[in-house]
Amino acid sequence: MPQFPTGNLLFYGDNLDVLRRHIADESVDLVYLDPPFNSARNYNVLFAAKDGTQAAAQIQAFEDTWQWDQGAAAAYHEVVEAGGKVSEVLQAFRLFLDESDMLAYLAMMAPRLVELHRVLRPTGSLYLHCDPTASHYLKLLLDAVFSPTNFRNEIIWRRYGAHNDVAQGSKHYGRIHDTILFYGRGEEPTWHQQFTALDPEYVESTYRNIDPETGRRFRASPLTGPGGAAKGNPVFEWKGHTRAWRYSRETMERLDKEGRLYYSRTGYCRTSRLPHAKTRGIARADYRIEHF
Repeated sequence: MPQFPTGNLLFYGDNLDVLRRHIADESVDLVYLDPPFNSARNYNVLFAAKDGTQAAAQIQAFEDTWQWDQGAAAAYHEVVEAGGKVSEVLQAFRLFLDESDMLAYLAMMAPRLVELHRVLRPTGSLYLHCDPTASHYLKLLLDAVFSPTNFRNEIIWRRYGAHNDVAQGSKHYGRIHDTILFYGRGEEPTWHQQFTALDPEYVESTYRNIDPETGRRFRASPLTGPGGAAKGNPVFEWKGHTRAWRYSRETMERLDKEGRLYYSRTGYCRTSRLPHAKTRGIARADYRIEHF
Protein backbone atom coordinates (compact mmCIF):
# COMPACT_ATOMS: atom_id res chain seq x y z
CA MET A 1 0.00 0.00 0.00
CA PRO A 2 1.42 3.44 -0.91
CA GLN A 3 2.04 5.86 1.93
CA PHE A 4 0.29 9.14 1.20
CA PRO A 5 1.37 12.40 2.85
CA THR A 6 -0.82 13.77 5.63
CA GLY A 7 0.85 17.15 6.20
CA ASN A 8 1.87 20.13 4.11
CA LEU A 9 4.62 19.12 1.70
CA LEU A 10 6.31 20.65 -1.32
CA PHE A 11 7.17 18.22 -4.11
CA TYR A 12 9.88 18.75 -6.72
CA GLY A 13 9.38 16.89 -9.96
CA ASP A 14 6.91 15.99 -12.68
CA ASN A 15 3.46 16.70 -11.27
CA LEU A 16 1.95 13.74 -13.10
CA ASP A 17 4.35 11.35 -11.40
CA VAL A 18 3.77 13.06 -8.02
CA LEU A 19 0.00 12.87 -8.39
CA ARG A 20 0.03 9.19 -9.26
CA ARG A 21 2.55 8.09 -6.64
CA HIS A 22 1.88 10.35 -3.69
CA ILE A 23 -1.63 11.86 -3.71
CA ALA A 24 -4.60 9.80 -2.52
CA ASP A 25 -8.06 9.77 -4.09
CA GLU A 26 -10.41 12.56 -2.96
CA SER A 27 -7.87 14.11 -0.59
CA VAL A 28 -7.50 17.66 -1.99
CA ASP A 29 -9.80 20.64 -1.43
CA LEU A 30 -8.43 23.16 -3.91
CA VAL A 31 -6.30 23.08 -7.05
CA TYR A 32 -4.80 26.10 -8.79
CA LEU A 33 -2.63 25.56 -11.85
CA ASP A 34 -0.98 27.93 -14.26
CA PRO A 35 0.38 25.78 -17.09
CA PRO A 36 2.37 28.08 -19.41
CA PHE A 37 2.25 27.71 -23.15
CA ASN A 38 4.88 28.87 -25.64
CA SER A 39 6.47 31.46 -23.36
CA ALA A 40 9.90 30.50 -24.78
CA ARG A 41 11.27 29.83 -21.29
CA ASN A 42 12.94 26.90 -19.61
CA TYR A 43 11.60 26.17 -16.12
CA ASN A 44 14.19 24.93 -13.65
CA VAL A 45 14.05 23.51 -10.15
CA LEU A 46 16.51 25.58 -8.10
CA PHE A 47 18.31 24.38 -5.00
CA ALA A 48 19.55 26.79 -2.34
CA ALA A 49 22.81 26.30 -0.50
CA LYS A 50 22.79 26.04 3.30
CA ASP A 51 23.96 29.63 3.63
CA GLY A 52 20.88 30.80 1.71
CA THR A 53 22.62 31.51 -1.60
CA GLN A 54 21.59 29.88 -4.82
CA ALA A 55 23.57 26.74 -5.52
CA ALA A 56 24.99 25.98 -8.92
CA ALA A 57 23.09 22.72 -9.16
CA GLN A 58 19.70 22.87 -10.80
CA ILE A 59 17.45 20.55 -12.72
CA GLN A 60 15.55 21.62 -15.80
CA ALA A 61 11.95 20.78 -15.01
CA PHE A 62 10.55 21.37 -18.50
CA GLU A 63 10.95 23.47 -21.60
CA ASP A 64 7.91 25.52 -22.45
CA THR A 65 8.07 24.94 -26.18
CA TRP A 66 5.71 22.08 -26.89
CA GLN A 67 6.42 19.91 -29.90
CA TRP A 68 4.75 16.85 -31.30
CA ASP A 69 7.33 14.14 -30.70
CA GLN A 70 7.49 10.60 -29.32
CA GLY A 71 6.71 11.81 -25.80
CA ALA A 72 3.66 13.74 -26.93
CA ALA A 73 2.48 10.82 -29.03
CA ALA A 74 2.85 8.45 -26.06
CA ALA A 75 0.85 10.79 -23.81
CA TYR A 76 -1.83 11.08 -26.49
CA HIS A 77 -2.18 7.32 -26.96
CA GLU A 78 -2.28 6.70 -23.20
CA VAL A 79 -5.32 8.94 -22.86
CA VAL A 80 -7.02 7.71 -26.02
CA GLU A 81 -6.64 4.05 -25.07
CA ALA A 82 -8.24 4.74 -21.67
CA GLY A 83 -11.51 5.57 -23.47
CA GLY A 84 -14.29 7.84 -22.29
CA LYS A 85 -15.10 11.48 -22.96
CA VAL A 86 -11.51 12.67 -22.57
CA SER A 87 -10.39 10.18 -25.20
CA GLU A 88 -13.12 11.35 -27.58
CA VAL A 89 -12.23 15.03 -27.13
CA LEU A 90 -8.52 14.41 -27.66
CA GLN A 91 -9.23 12.44 -30.84
CA ALA A 92 -11.41 15.30 -32.08
CA PHE A 93 -8.55 17.71 -31.35
CA ARG A 94 -6.24 15.56 -33.48
CA LEU A 95 -8.66 15.66 -36.41
CA PHE A 96 -8.79 19.44 -36.20
CA LEU A 97 -5.26 20.37 -35.04
CA ASP A 98 -3.34 17.52 -36.67
CA GLU A 99 -0.04 16.54 -34.98
CA SER A 100 0.74 20.10 -33.99
CA ASP A 101 2.44 21.80 -31.04
CA MET A 102 -1.01 22.66 -29.66
CA LEU A 103 -2.02 19.01 -29.74
CA ALA A 104 1.22 18.14 -27.93
CA TYR A 105 0.30 20.64 -25.22
CA LEU A 106 -3.24 19.29 -24.86
CA ALA A 107 -1.95 15.69 -24.80
CA MET A 108 0.34 16.71 -21.93
CA MET A 109 -2.50 18.45 -20.06
CA ALA A 110 -5.11 15.69 -20.44
CA PRO A 111 -3.66 13.01 -18.09
CA ARG A 112 -2.79 15.67 -15.50
CA LEU A 113 -6.34 17.01 -15.46
CA VAL A 114 -7.66 13.46 -15.12
CA GLU A 115 -5.40 12.90 -12.10
CA LEU A 116 -6.37 16.25 -10.56
CA HIS A 117 -10.03 15.26 -10.89
CA ARG A 118 -9.24 11.99 -9.10
CA VAL A 119 -7.54 13.62 -6.11
CA LEU A 120 -10.12 16.38 -5.57
CA ARG A 121 -12.74 15.84 -2.91
CA PRO A 122 -16.40 15.93 -4.06
CA THR A 123 -16.59 19.45 -2.59
CA GLY A 124 -13.28 20.52 -4.14
CA SER A 125 -12.63 23.13 -6.82
CA LEU A 126 -10.12 23.66 -9.61
CA TYR A 127 -8.90 26.96 -11.06
CA LEU A 128 -6.90 26.77 -14.29
CA HIS A 129 -5.09 29.97 -15.29
CA CYS A 130 -4.38 30.28 -19.01
CA ASP A 131 -4.30 32.80 -21.84
CA PRO A 132 -6.49 33.12 -24.95
CA THR A 133 -4.00 31.06 -26.97
CA ALA A 134 -5.31 27.81 -25.51
CA SER A 135 -8.21 28.67 -23.19
CA HIS A 136 -10.93 27.54 -25.60
CA TYR A 137 -9.27 24.14 -26.10
CA LEU A 138 -8.65 23.72 -22.39
CA LYS A 139 -12.29 24.45 -21.58
CA LEU A 140 -13.42 21.62 -23.86
CA LEU A 141 -10.87 19.33 -22.22
CA LEU A 142 -12.06 20.35 -18.75
CA ASP A 143 -15.69 19.78 -19.80
CA ALA A 144 -14.72 16.23 -20.75
CA VAL A 145 -12.91 15.63 -17.43
CA PHE A 146 -15.24 17.42 -14.98
CA SER A 147 -18.52 17.51 -16.99
CA PRO A 148 -19.99 20.68 -18.48
CA THR A 149 -22.47 20.84 -15.58
CA ASN A 150 -19.59 21.41 -13.13
CA PHE A 151 -18.28 24.46 -14.97
CA ARG A 152 -18.71 27.47 -12.69
CA ASN A 153 -17.04 30.52 -14.24
CA GLU A 154 -14.72 31.86 -16.87
CA ILE A 155 -12.92 34.62 -14.97
CA ILE A 156 -11.35 37.42 -16.99
CA TRP A 157 -8.14 38.59 -15.31
CA ARG A 158 -7.00 41.93 -16.68
CA ARG A 159 -3.30 42.39 -16.10
CA TYR A 160 -3.01 45.77 -14.37
CA GLY A 161 -0.46 47.94 -16.15
CA ALA A 162 -0.12 45.45 -18.99
CA HIS A 163 1.24 46.98 -22.16
CA ASN A 164 -1.25 47.08 -24.98
CA ASP A 165 0.27 45.00 -27.78
CA VAL A 166 -1.41 46.98 -30.56
CA ALA A 167 1.26 48.50 -32.77
CA GLN A 168 1.13 50.43 -35.99
CA GLY A 169 -0.42 48.23 -38.63
CA SER A 170 -2.03 45.85 -36.11
CA LYS A 171 -5.44 44.48 -36.99
CA HIS A 172 -6.62 43.31 -33.58
CA TYR A 173 -7.67 44.70 -30.21
CA GLY A 174 -5.10 44.99 -27.45
CA ARG A 175 -4.45 41.70 -25.64
CA ILE A 176 -4.26 42.52 -21.95
CA HIS A 177 -6.09 39.73 -20.14
CA ASP A 178 -5.73 36.14 -19.03
CA THR A 179 -8.48 33.62 -18.35
CA ILE A 180 -9.13 31.51 -15.25
CA LEU A 181 -11.46 28.53 -15.71
CA PHE A 182 -13.25 27.52 -12.51
CA TYR A 183 -14.74 24.03 -12.11
CA GLY A 184 -16.23 22.17 -9.18
CA ARG A 185 -15.39 18.51 -8.61
CA GLY A 186 -19.08 17.84 -7.94
CA GLU A 187 -22.40 19.63 -7.88
CA GLU A 188 -21.81 21.30 -4.49
CA PRO A 189 -18.25 22.65 -4.28
CA THR A 190 -17.23 24.53 -1.15
CA TRP A 191 -17.95 28.20 -1.79
CA HIS A 192 -17.23 31.33 0.23
CA GLN A 193 -18.69 34.39 -1.49
CA GLN A 194 -16.12 37.12 -2.10
CA PHE A 195 -17.01 40.80 -1.84
CA THR A 196 -15.51 44.13 -2.84
CA ALA A 197 -16.05 47.26 -0.76
CA LEU A 198 -18.60 49.81 -1.90
CA ASP A 199 -16.96 52.65 -3.76
CA PRO A 200 -16.98 55.81 -1.54
CA GLU A 201 -18.02 57.98 -4.48
CA TYR A 202 -20.92 55.62 -5.18
CA VAL A 203 -22.05 55.75 -1.53
CA GLU A 204 -21.88 59.56 -1.51
CA SER A 205 -23.81 59.97 -4.76
CA THR A 206 -26.43 57.28 -4.11
CA TYR A 207 -27.06 57.68 -0.37
CA ARG A 208 -27.46 61.46 -0.28
CA ASN A 209 -29.54 61.77 2.89
CA ILE A 210 -27.81 61.92 6.27
CA ASP A 211 -29.48 60.90 9.52
CA PRO A 212 -28.91 63.87 11.90
CA GLU A 213 -28.84 61.57 14.94
CA THR A 214 -26.48 58.85 13.71
CA GLY A 215 -24.68 60.61 10.85
CA ARG A 216 -25.34 57.61 8.64
CA ARG A 217 -26.10 58.06 4.99
CA PHE A 218 -29.28 56.59 3.55
CA ARG A 219 -31.38 56.61 0.42
CA ALA A 220 -35.12 57.35 0.55
CA SER A 221 -37.14 55.06 -1.73
CA PRO A 222 -40.85 55.41 -2.61
CA LEU A 223 -43.35 53.26 -0.72
CA THR A 224 -46.22 53.52 -3.18
CA GLY A 225 -47.10 50.26 -4.88
CA PRO A 226 -46.19 49.98 -8.57
CA GLY A 227 -49.36 50.12 -10.62
CA GLY A 228 -51.44 51.40 -7.74
CA ALA A 229 -54.60 49.70 -6.49
CA ALA A 230 -55.27 48.21 -9.93
CA LYS A 231 -52.28 45.90 -9.39
CA GLY A 232 -53.59 44.71 -6.05
CA ASN A 233 -51.52 46.98 -3.81
CA PRO A 234 -53.25 47.60 -0.45
CA VAL A 235 -54.92 51.00 -0.04
CA PHE A 236 -55.07 52.56 3.42
CA GLU A 237 -54.33 55.74 5.34
CA TRP A 238 -50.91 56.08 6.93
CA LYS A 239 -49.96 59.11 9.00
CA GLY A 240 -52.50 61.30 7.21
CA HIS A 241 -51.70 60.05 3.68
CA THR A 242 -53.92 57.61 1.80
CA ARG A 243 -52.15 55.71 -0.96
CA ALA A 244 -51.90 52.32 -2.63
CA TRP A 245 -48.86 51.16 -0.65
CA ARG A 246 -46.13 48.70 -1.52
CA TYR A 247 -46.51 46.92 1.83
CA SER A 248 -49.35 45.85 4.10
CA ARG A 249 -50.27 47.86 7.21
CA GLU A 250 -48.59 45.24 9.41
CA THR A 251 -45.33 45.55 7.50
CA MET A 252 -45.48 49.33 7.61
CA GLU A 253 -45.95 49.21 11.38
CA ARG A 254 -42.95 46.91 11.72
CA LEU A 255 -40.74 49.12 9.52
CA ASP A 256 -41.81 52.14 11.52
CA LYS A 257 -40.88 50.48 14.83
CA GLU A 258 -37.50 49.50 13.36
CA GLY A 259 -36.82 53.11 12.37
CA ARG A 260 -36.68 52.22 8.70
CA LEU A 261 -39.24 54.77 7.51
CA TYR A 262 -38.19 58.27 6.52
CA TYR A 263 -40.73 61.11 6.77
CA SER A 264 -40.50 64.27 4.70
CA ARG A 265 -41.47 67.70 5.99
CA THR A 266 -45.03 67.09 4.78
CA GLY A 267 -45.21 63.80 6.68
CA TYR A 268 -45.04 61.62 3.57
CA CYS A 269 -43.03 58.47 4.27
CA ARG A 270 -40.44 56.55 2.32
CA THR A 271 -38.21 53.63 3.18
CA SER A 272 -34.68 54.48 4.24
CA ARG A 273 -32.15 52.19 2.63
CA LEU A 274 -28.81 52.20 4.38
CA PRO A 275 -25.45 51.41 2.79
CA HIS A 276 -24.38 49.74 6.02
CA ALA A 277 -26.86 46.97 5.16
CA LYS A 278 -24.25 45.99 2.57
CA THR A 279 -21.22 46.06 4.82
CA ARG A 280 -19.77 43.05 3.02
CA GLY A 281 -19.74 45.08 -0.18
CA ILE A 282 -20.67 43.95 -3.66
CA ALA A 283 -20.41 40.28 -4.62
CA ARG A 284 -17.39 39.74 -6.84
CA ALA A 285 -18.09 39.12 -10.50
CA ASP A 286 -16.12 37.12 -13.06
CA TYR A 287 -13.87 40.05 -13.96
CA ARG A 288 -10.80 41.08 -12.00
CA ILE A 289 -8.00 43.63 -12.36
CA GLU A 290 -4.60 42.55 -11.09
CA HIS A 291 -3.27 45.16 -8.66
CA PHE A 292 0.30 43.95 -8.18
